[in-house]
Amino acid sequence: MSIRICSSPLHPSFALRPRAQIAARSLRIVARAENDSSRSKTSDQQQLNLSVLRFTFGIPGLDESYLPRWIGYGFGSLLLLNHLSASGPTSESQLRSEALGLSLAAFSIALPYIGKLLKGSEVEQRTLPEDGEQVFVISPNIGESLKEELAWATYVLLRNTSTVAVLISVQGELCVRGYWNCPGQMSKDQLNDWFKRKVDEIGLADVKETLYFPQYAGSSLSWDILPDGTRSLFVQPLVENTNESQKVDGFLMVASTAGYAYSDKDRAWIGAIAEKFRG
Repeated sequence: MSIRICSSPLHPSFALRPRAQIAARSLRIVARAENDSSRSKTSDQQQLNLSVLRFTFGIPGLDESYLPRWIGYGFGSLLLLNHLSASGPTSESQLRSEALGLSLAAFSIALPYIGKLLKGSEVEQRTLPEDGEQVFVISPNIGESLKEELAWATYVLLRNTSTVAVLISVQGELCVRGYWNCPGQMSKDQLNDWFKRKVDEIGLADVKETLYFPQYAGSSLSWDILPDGTRSLFVQPLVENTNESQKVDGFLMVASTAGYAYSDKDRAWIGAIAEKFRG
């Protein structure tokens, strides 16, 4: 906006205006530019929030990946009921239609199994750790708006994936949620300091590449913060590419008690959430 104003001396009428009018118009232009920028940021933030939402019915215990199976059972049962309740003779066209409908219902029933077969491995169901503390800790030095974003991100990760523990680090400040192998009798400030020490011991703040362990079975490193029974571990670094180097702003780590818990689609979705906190 200011560069555009500087080019306006090409118009003589602008040069003849009083200085007070020019200053007032400049203030209006600057104020309008700030408002437009604020609205643009808000719109981009809302669009980004919607881009990482996933479809779910929100019914506890319902696995939406098996929805085609239940649809197949339902329509197949209706076709059989319609055939058995028919009073008159069945025509050939109706038999062909019913055979096609039953074939589609059988395909819907088998679709979840086909999907797992194409993935090359069967995804296990997560189980909540018997030992471990359920915590929700956010560093006190984080601003209110960022706290809301972190709380929202950790919630959707626990709700929409097989995750039982999630940790997000942004500029050295932490948000920890879920089940963790941590001391029980500690305040939130003490837990925050304890997790920071553990993160420094593991060296997660220096990770520059995405790490995924679909069959995690422990490590020689001090990963004792993970809940007992952890089978899958995924770490997404927050890397900002500069001109000649890479700057690490933090990381996002999720853990699950199910093996092969994070498919390619899940990892891409988690990466989209991590992108919100980069830079």
